[in-house]
Amino acid sequence: MSAAPAAAESPPSLRCLNCDAALPEPRPRFCSTCGQETNPKPPTMGEFVQQFGGAYLSTEGALWRTLALLLLRPGELTARYLAGRRKHYVLPLRLYLTISVIVLLLMRWMVDLHTGSELAVKIDPGDKLEVVAIDMGFARAGLKDGRFYCENLPPRICTRLERRLNVDPAALQREAVELGQRFLANVGAAMFVLLPLFALLLKGAYFNRRLRYTEHLVAALHLHAFWFIAFALTLLNQPWLSGLAFLATPVYTMRAFRRVYGGRWWPRLMRAALIAFVYLVAMGVALGVVAVWALLF
Repeated sequence: MSAAPAAAESPPSLRCLNCDAALPEPRPRFCSTCGQETNPKPPTMGEFVQQFGGAYLSTEGALWRTLALLLLRPGELTARYLAGRRKHYVLPLRLYLTISVIVLLLMRWMVDLHTGSELAVKIDPGDKLEVVAIDMGFARAGLKDGRFYCENLPPRICTRLERRLNVDPAALQREAVELGQRFLANVGAAMFVLLPLFALLLKGAYFNRRLRYTEHLVAALHLHAFWFIAFALTLLNQPWLSGLAFLATPVYTMRAFRRVYGGRWWPRLMRAALIAFVYLVAMGVALGVVAVWALLF
């Protein structure tokens, strides 16, 4: 009596490797319980390429559809997301991360391409180095006539700066290159930290729209994704592209505000000006902190 149940159990080869459900004979291709393939094999390189490009980068895929809507119809992508139409588009956070990473990699490549061509180090006729490392008005540090100076900064910071700057010209030139690389490595993190602040500014400016904070965050993610694309155009060393990007950015932003939040043009302009002022100040502070961090560490 005790041997009968054991004999009725499916052998290991006839059980799903994912959920351990019993499989009928003949074995189906997919498990009826969890849907996984019943005979999984090690992936091939072709499968990896297909997974990467099949639904994400193909001409019918979500990325191109999302980019077209993002670039050509300001605010429409946000409006559709808030209306619940999300299936056929890249999610806001994934879209922002994808675009920002690509643009930051482009910036890194451009810096590496022009390494040594433009450095904040100059040698005067007397072979005396002159470098301004920090100048915040009330506090300064750098090299003048080949000598290190540090005013109104904590002693520990002065000591670190002196070790960084009070070196021979060749080492200082290398340090300038590494400083730029360290700065770029932290710009993405700084911008990502600023995103919630921008969403908070949107919520404060449009508090009467009764939208949740996360809905304003979606608008912030889409706007920043466009701004990164516009900034990427300025890196291509084409004056007409740079001019187009600078002109398009405020126009695009105002049109996106109109599509997402509505309202008359002059209150929208006032809200946008207030948001821009506070956000640019915060961005300046954040990038200054990143620059000091890159210089000290």
